[in-house]
Amino acid sequence: MGKAKRVAIYLRVSTTGQTVENQKRELEEAGERHGWEVVRLFKDAGYSGAKGRDQRPGLDALLQGVARKEFDLVAAWSVDRLGRSLQDLLGTLGELHAKGVGLYLHQQGLDTSTPAGKAMFQMMGVFAEFERAMVRERVMAGLKRAKANGTTLGRPRIGEAAKTAARKALRSGKGIIKVAKELGLGVGTVHRIKLEMNEAA
Repeated sequence: MGKAKRVAIYLRVSTTGQTVENQKRELEEAGERHGWEVVRLFKDAGYSGAKGRDQRPGLDALLQGVARKEFDLVAAWSVDRLGRSLQDLLGTLGELHAKGVGLYLHQQGLDTSTPAGKAMFQMMGVFAEFERAMVRERVMAGLKRAKANGTTLGRPRIGEAAKTAARKALRSGKGIIKVAKELGLGVGTVHRIKLEMNEAA
């Protein structure tokens, strides 16, 4: 029986309200079935897949381990856990293969240590990029349609009367939160008014 593969598990969720536990459990079960030796676990909780390596500390630490050849295989729950940009996905794959490290994608059932797996991974990256482009196109079309229909986009403008009332309340010594509550304004809006007052003083 050959030596067990040293495996690093990578987990990611986009928001802090989500949990990586389901991904972790499924990958650990896959590891038991394949006879892997899971040596490290990396996670990025609350990090978008659109962010690059420099903005995802877990991925950065994982790839540093890959550069030191600490693993034989990296296991992730799905291709979109690694990234949403084709360029980033292929960059990550390139770093892995440059060090002879394979990539296992649980949802897609792929192992990039095989030629077929590597080709499929590249194709999935193409489709992931295409999907993001389509979403972006739909959002832009929706904004254009709303503008054509006369819908005001962005933050609503604050009337001069409301600004004057906010300035008066702030000068009387009231706090930002209290002023916002009394006048029905956003805390951020009152904060900006106060900053403007300070700059004008």
